[in-house]
Amino acid sequence: MLNFSFTEEQEYFRKMLSDFSKDELLPNYTKWDKEGITPKHLWRKLGDLGVNGLRIPVEYGGSGADCVTTGIAAEEIGRGDFNLTYAVMLNSLIGEIINNHASEELKQKWLPEIASGDKILGIAITEPAAGTDAAGIKATAVKNNDAYVLNGEKSGISVATAADAFIVFAKTDPEKGNRGISAFIVPAELAGVECKGYEDMGNVPIGRGSVYLNDVEVPEEYLIGLENKGFSQVMNGFDLSRLLIGLQCLGAAFQSIDETIEHVKTRHSFGKPLATYQAVSFPIVTHHTQLEMIKWQAYRGLWLRDRELKHTKESASVKWLGPKCSQEAIHECLLLNGHYAYTKEMPLEQRLRDVIGLEIGDGTAQANQMVIAKDIIGKEFRSYESASPSK
Repeated sequence: MLNFSFTEEQEYFRKMLSDFSKDELLPNYTKWDKEGITPKHLWRKLGDLGVNGLRIPVEYGGSGADCVTTGIAAEEIGRGDFNLTYAVMLNSLIGEIINNHASEELKQKWLPEIASGDKILGIAITEPAAGTDAAGIKATAVKNNDAYVLNGEKSGISVATAADAFIVFAKTDPEKGNRGISAFIVPAELAGVECKGYEDMGNVPIGRGSVYLNDVEVPEEYLIGLENKGFSQVMNGFDLSRLLIGLQCLGAAFQSIDETIEHVKTRHSFGKPLATYQAVSFPIVTHHTQLEMIKWQAYRGLWLRDRELKHTKESASVKWLGPKCSQEAIHECLLLNGHYAYTKEMPLEQRLRDVIGLEIGDGTAQANQMVIAKDIIGKEFRSYESASPSK
């Protein structure tokens, strides 16, 4: 039996977040971009609402929510403040990694503070010469008595300038490729950790930048899971974060369409509302239709994940098309709102800049198309070599 409705509890949660997003987040969305700051007080406010800890168990201060509910949060927060949706997307990925693989000591130390919003964690995989090919990272972690010594550079890291700690992926056995990667929690205040921000086109309040590791000593108890198992631990998590990214972008696009519909109803040209012209209404209809289809593919992927069913293909399709179609819709909305929308007095230009960034993050369109091709055509026809356990 098919059922495309949310539960009563999910609908209540959606309405609560919708009101909060529009009343408290949307009015200040452009403020943080203009001032170039990360609004940590709002991360804590989202913690009070249970948003930060959706994928963290109740016993560690989280909500223990399912993936569909987490997707609702991504979409609704994305309507109000695109950049604050990282509190949903990043924390869900990081929360799952720590909860599923870390020691009990690490869980008790970090998960409650992530859920409350008191601590912000980043995930440091990407390097200057390793993005889509995450197995190609060069950062190293060498065992030295009861510690690991980390060296390397991580680039394009979200919350680089705002994070209290990072989950860092480094080679503990460089000869083994992706089978030699381990994951560590690395507090930002450790000696040898240096963070430098970028002057990005968008996502300014996220504080994206590089993290430099220079002989950073990390206690061995900060190793997450088993040594050399870091790559496999994180790859499954991307199936979740890609679905959430899609909904994050769709939320910003739907909000732009809603605002634009109100504009074209009230703005007149040649004695008639703009909405009466098919050259105005048909583009809106086209984008709305595309976004709706991607939205329900996203929720289907989250539904599959909740049931521990395969959803890699669905996740890749949402990550490929979600940001792409969302930025196209927002661009159209900007044009339909006329020259005022090209100013920073309206949020459309910032939404466009912000969403474009996630056409890159968590896998480009081409990388996700490769994932889909491997699934529907066969991994023996893939265009790249793999050293993964699934080979």
